Amino acid sequence: MEPYQIKDMIIDDHFAGEESVTAEFSYNDKEYSITFDKADLEIINTWVFERGTSFPANLSDSLIESIRGEVKKRI
Repeated sequence: MEPYQIKDMIIDDHFAGEESVTAEFSYNDKEYSITFDKADLEIINTWVFERGTSFPANLSDSLIESIRGEVKKRI
């Protein structure tokens, strides 16, 4: 697996009435965003940013688990 780099992390206390954590990261020369429920770090959504717009991202389970672990350490 190619390395990723988390560039920013946002903790939102008011997203849809629940706390969430969004990690913005680069991977394979693309920019991504993944949002987790803060309570259990379950995925809420994932996005890839290309050509000035965003699309739902299809990330591997191993990459998601690695990012989840990094987010857990940071919060």
